[in-house]
Amino acid sequence: MAHTDAAHAKAWNFWNGSWVEGNPGIMGPMSHGSWLSSTVFDGARCFEGTAPDLDLHCQRIVDSANAFGLKALHTADELVEIAKEGIAKFPSGAALYIKPMYWAESGWVAPDPEATRFCFNIFESPLPDQSGFSATVSPFRRPTLETAPTDVKAACHYPNAGRALREAAARGFHNALMLDTMGNVAEFATANAWLSKDGVVKTPVPNGSFLNGITRQRVIALLREQGTPVVECALSPGDFLEADEIFNTGNYGKLMPVIRFEDRDLQPGPVYRLARKLYWEFAHTAARL
Repeated sequence: MAHTDAAHAKAWNFWNGSWVEGNPGIMGPMSHGSWLSSTVFDGARCFEGTAPDLDLHCQRIVDSANAFGLKALHTADELVEIAKEGIAKFPSGAALYIKPMYWAESGWVAPDPEATRFCFNIFESPLPDQSGFSATVSPFRRPTLETAPTDVKAACHYPNAGRALREAAARGFHNALMLDTMGNVAEFATANAWLSKDGVVKTPVPNGSFLNGITRQRVIALLREQGTPVVECALSPGDFLEADEIFNTGNYGKLMPVIRFEDRDLQPGPVYRLARKLYWEFAHTAARL
């Protein structure tokens, strides 16, 4: 399951009021964002001439900035327009990752909102193939809202996901199923988790230990509109061990099937195929640029 080397991808950045190509140096060693992790971002996608839920992703970066004690320097509508301007710099139909970012340049532990900086980074990033991935239960857990800003899409969360991925890779798996502090399933290290058992579709109920993903919410709505019930509930690792099918939803790959969970081989199932079909139809009808 290959991933884009973002540092070397073709990229454009809206930085200091103009577009800059490549990977510009925007933070120094004294910058609060690089030193004390006051960096929030969001990730939307553009592919096949569509940008699903771009407005919701732009609103979420505004909300993340405000929740993190930063100053949102643009409205969501303004960010959508910046995104469209940047997308137009790439070939038509290119697969892109769309990443607005805020961080503080200064502050003592807590960021100074008046020192907020902004960059809108857009780079080429092919969607991963749909062959699927393997996963294992991680020994590392997701924090709670009382112990970390789990309601914000912030860079500081990703080292925990990264160590879960490293540990899983050392045991021969692509990804890791992470639990919350109570031992319930929270999410995969990089996306929201789903299962189907005996025709019932289930996904962990948001409880403050993981982001209620925008793609997750969209797929729930699409399945329910089509007549497929989706149950949001507490799920255990055992539920996933006994599942008929497992898949994920997330911005990077949108929907991807699990083809091996622990020592069980699985196949992309009918719920995954239906959810992906519905999502692609939504993208091409409601989210065309």
